[in-house]
Amino acid sequence: MKTPFDPSTLSPLGKSTEYRNEYAPELLFPIPRQIKRSEIGIDEQALPFTGEDLWNAYELSWLNPKGKPVVAVGSFRIPADTPNLIESKSFKLYLNSFNQSRFANAAEVAEVLGRDLSAAAGGEIGVSIEVLGQRPQPAIAYPAGHLLDELDIACDTYQPAPELLHATDGQPVEETLYSHLLKSNCLVTGQPDWGMVVIRYRGRPIDHAGLLRYIVSFRNHNEFHEQCVERIYCDIRRHCAPEALAVYARYTRRGGLDINPFRSSGEFAAPDNAREVRQ
Repeated sequence: MKTPFDPSTLSPLGKSTEYRNEYAPELLFPIPRQIKRSEIGIDEQALPFTGEDLWNAYELSWLNPKGKPVVAVGSFRIPADTPNLIESKSFKLYLNSFNQSRFANAAEVAEVLGRDLSAAAGGEIGVSIEVLGQRPQPAIAYPAGHLLDELDIACDTYQPAPELLHATDGQPVEETLYSHLLKSNCLVTGQPDWGMVVIRYRGRPIDHAGLLRYIVSFRNHNEFHEQCVERIYCDIRRHCAPEALAVYARYTRRGGLDINPFRSSGEFAAPDNAREVRQ
C-alpha cells in the first residue's frame, strides 16, 4: 500500500527556521499537485480546467550595486498545469534570501525569480515587479456579482459536503456568485486561511443557499489554497453540471504573501489582480 505524501516531513512549514538573507534558490520546496488531485479524481493527463495561481509578494527587497536597499511588490502567475505547486513558507524564505544580495536592477531580479520559480514549478512562471519608488497603485474591488453572505441560513457542517450542492429546475442563467465566508486551514500547521471565493457559471441555476452552506463547510478542512479551489471546482462540476464554470479565490496574506487560485472550464478569462478588501 502506497504511503500518503506528508509534506511536513520535508517542508519548512510549521518548523523553526533560520532565515537566510543571501540568495538561496535551494530553499524553494515544490510539492507535486497530482498527490492531492488524485484524491478528488482529477486525471493529470486530462485536467478538467485551465487556470493559474496568482501570488502577490509584499516583502520583496534587495540591494542595488551600491548596497542601497530597494523595496518592491511582486506578482507571480503559476499555470495550473505545472506539475508542482510551491509550498508557501519556502517561497517566503526564498524571497527573504534576496535581502542582502546585490542586483543591477529590478529586471535582473525578475529574471532570476522567473528562472528559479519556473524550475521549481516545472513550467514557465510569469513575474512582475513594481518598485515602490515608482508609486504603484494597487486596486481594491468587489466582484461584479451577487453576494451570498446575507442569506439567512442555518449551518452545522464544517467539513466539505458536496451533497449540499444542487442545480434547480429553470432556464439556464449566467451569473457570478461570491462569498467572504470561505475559511480553511493549512494542511500542515492547521493555521486558519481566510478568503473570498467567486463562482461564475452558465447553466441551470445553482441553489444559492446550498452553495453558501457548501462554502461554509470548508471551515474545519485542512488543505492548501490551490487544492481547496480545485475541490470546489470539481464538486460544483459534478453536482451541478454547469455548461461553463470558473472558481476564483483570493486568500488573505500570511508572511507577506497572498495566494489567489483561479480555475476555469475555459469560457471565462482570469480576472485582473484587484485585491479583496482584506488583502
